[in-house]
Amino acid sequence: MDTKPIQINRRSANITEGKARAANRSMFYGMGYQENDFKKPMVGVANGHSTITPCNSGLQKLADAAIAGIEEAGGNAQVFGTPTISDGMAMGTEGMKYSLVSREVISDCIETCVQGQWMDGVVVVGGCDKNMPGGMMGMLRANVPGIYVYGGTILPGKWKGKDLNIVSVFEAVGENAAGKISDQELKDIEQHAIPGTGSCGGMYTANTMSSAFEALGMSLPYSSTMANPHDEKQNSAKESAKILIEAIKKDLKPRDIVTKQAIENAVAVIMATGGSTNAVLHFLAIAHAAGVEWSINDFERMRKKVPVLCDLKPSGRYLAVDLHNAGGIPQVMKLLLNAGLLHGDCITITGKTIAETLKDVPDVPPNPEVIRPIGNPMYKEGHLAILKGNLSPEGAVAKITGLKNPVITGPARVFDDEQSALAAILAGQIKAGDVMVLRYLGPKGGPGMPEMLAPTGALIGAGLGESVGLVTDGRFSGGTWGMVVGHVAPEAAAGGNIAFVREGDSITIDAHQLRLELNVPEAELAQRREGWQAPAPRYTRGVQAKFAFNASSASKGAVLDDYPAA
Repeated sequence: MDTKPIQINRRSANITEGKARAANRSMFYGMGYQENDFKKPMVGVANGHSTITPCNSGLQKLADAAIAGIEEAGGNAQVFGTPTISDGMAMGTEGMKYSLVSREVISDCIETCVQGQWMDGVVVVGGCDKNMPGGMMGMLRANVPGIYVYGGTILPGKWKGKDLNIVSVFEAVGENAAGKISDQELKDIEQHAIPGTGSCGGMYTANTMSSAFEALGMSLPYSSTMANPHDEKQNSAKESAKILIEAIKKDLKPRDIVTKQAIENAVAVIMATGGSTNAVLHFLAIAHAAGVEWSINDFERMRKKVPVLCDLKPSGRYLAVDLHNAGGIPQVMKLLLNAGLLHGDCITITGKTIAETLKDVPDVPPNPEVIRPIGNPMYKEGHLAILKGNLSPEGAVAKITGLKNPVITGPARVFDDEQSALAAILAGQIKAGDVMVLRYLGPKGGPGMPEMLAPTGALIGAGLGESVGLVTDGRFSGGTWGMVVGHVAPEAAAGGNIAFVREGDSITIDAHQLRLELNVPEAELAQRREGWQAPAPRYTRGVQAKFAFNASSASKGAVLDDYPAA
């Protein structure tokens, strides 16, 4: 890498001399800048702080620490905001349809501010699920030196000696409907599950993406599993900012770091930790932003060679804080590196390679209950399987850990929205052996591809998690597990075969054979397809309408800028 001295203030280098430059500077004088400040790098701090959700309500102290780090290292901090949608709060409501949309809004905010203000680098501070891919996509588009500062995981809630988290509540709703727990017990779990600030505590979407960003080389070692309330999280945020100033001096940019080999490292860690199905969708989008060739088939290629090493919720026993205490993501990476499953020569934001970063990490995990040795994995292959068949010719995503036998053939129970499906579960109308089909919930059909934690959590709570299948063109929460298949592509609104499933049709989910089949003759499907018309758009104005109009297939990450080559 070329580390010769460079011009570290893009704004000064690109503004026309004379009156235009004077006018530009006068705006900064109005904010208290001195003449010497214009020789320093101007560094954005994309601050996701909000009081909307516990995931983000603890971010201001991290943004403040990053600002202090920038200034101590000789830069000028320029703070701007990014929005968030709380998946946990929006789940099961119309608001959930704005979650994936917010990924694009966040990435647009970061690209717009960094490029519009000619920033020399950017620290992205985020917490909730879509803060993560949205922030990374924005950094990759702008492609100035950048670093991701994750807000940190939440600490576990406690009730009757048991650890609780957000998924505990959704599963308790199902248990309550099935008569397994009382209304008072449900209320007690609800009131004790979330003890403070931080993102949902298992290997759900936020912690999955933070772990992947550390493996990608875009966050500092150990930072992805720290708890938000702990002081080490603030210290890490400050150190991250100082590291970024050095990256600016070296002109080390995101697209120098996020290569195909780096994405393979990130996906290897996702598989090894039992991460969220959402990682498939988001890394397709991240690769697109990075200009890296990466397809849905690459996840299946990685799954076959990377074992699941970590016993983490939702399908395992432990939380992100336990993973941190057991050595964190560096310990997982060291095991993968020693097994030849990581590219050790990939560069990271610190300027060190992966191999250099992991040099002093133990070869043997200190807590083999949480992080298992490579020779004794939870599962010999990864858990995120890509299923194809006449129901999903472009692919669908199944999370197959925690299941005794991920195979089912049963009658279709068809729903065109999430709410009626949830009502059927809670009313006891879904029986073992059924295969629920939730459709018109894809990127265009939802629009916004909402998550299905409410119905899947209710199935688990009712004791049907392994005996009822659920197929959808929508998404699942990172907290979901069970006989579930999402991201079905093409989606129903685009004329995919999921639109033509009828009540009682036989459907087969077979994760062993990687099959998702509607057991209906092609001639019958062709007849059903005749005369079909896509439903009218649910939204005709605003961000939802724009998302529905522009969104690519889930098999391409549901990105909005997948334009044909010129």
